[in-house]
Amino acid sequence: MVPGLAYFLVFHYGALVGNVIAFKEYVPFDGIWGSPWTGLGNFQRMLEDGAFWDAVFNTLWIAVLQLVFYFPVPLALALLLHSLTWSTVRRFVQSVVYLPHFISWVIVVALFQQVLGDTGMLNGYLGDAGLHTVDIIGNPDAFKPLVVAQVIWKDAGWGTIIFLAALSQVDEQQYEAAAIDGAGPWRRFWHVTLPAIRPVIVLLLIMRLGDILSVGFEQMLLQRDAVGPQAAEIIDTFVYYQGIVGGDYGFAAAAGLFKGLVGALLVYAANKVAHRLGEQGVYK
Repeated sequence: MVPGLAYFLVFHYGALVGNVIAFKEYVPFDGIWGSPWTGLGNFQRMLEDGAFWDAVFNTLWIAVLQLVFYFPVPLALALLLHSLTWSTVRRFVQSVVYLPHFISWVIVVALFQQVLGDTGMLNGYLGDAGLHTVDIIGNPDAFKPLVVAQVIWKDAGWGTIIFLAALSQVDEQQYEAAAIDGAGPWRRFWHVTLPAIRPVIVLLLIMRLGDILSVGFEQMLLQRDAVGPQAAEIIDTFVYYQGIVGGDYGFAAAAGLFKGLVGALLVYAANKVAHRLGEQGVYK
């Protein structure tokens, strides 16, 4: 456990000390402790910045879309894979749906650009047929559904791993007993499968809520210029452009700290709700 423990102590807990620059006018040449204090000045600027609230709105909107449309997909896919009786077919399908997870976002965005871009394959077919072409990649109105579709294509297969592990622990005799009692596939799912994997669903949902403001930095950064910051700016890219690009490190740190605090509060609240529902949650 020592290497893993050292990693978290150095790169996670030790790095928390750097959050102090959110309360300073940080100058790299003066260092963290030599930079002048500003108190809550950076947070006041953040709350008065319209661009920050645009980034928060975009982040929350994309997060809600991912929660509603992406989160159930790995569960549904796991149920379909679990229902396959031929182990050879199941392993082949699992391998196929896992593969996109290992493709970088640079390649994924490039693939979608080649298919749905202004000069992509779809518009090529439409143009050859004499139909009106559409630039889905460069359309700000289509951006949010597009990024959710990209996440589903890339990570839905990988998300089935935990659900498949939970499904493998369900006692097959319960299915047989339910079938003998006349329960059809839907009632077996509702009364046998769902109660068995509900703790896993609740746990993953809590973890997802804690990470709800992280909707994919690389994915957004790669497509931000195509649709503009009004549609694609999220908190992570806002922090990047304010801090790394703009050099306003204290202001960017304040925005990042705000995101972390909101995530922690969501985990705490969701865990309390899980306890009220009789589930263990992340912690007791």
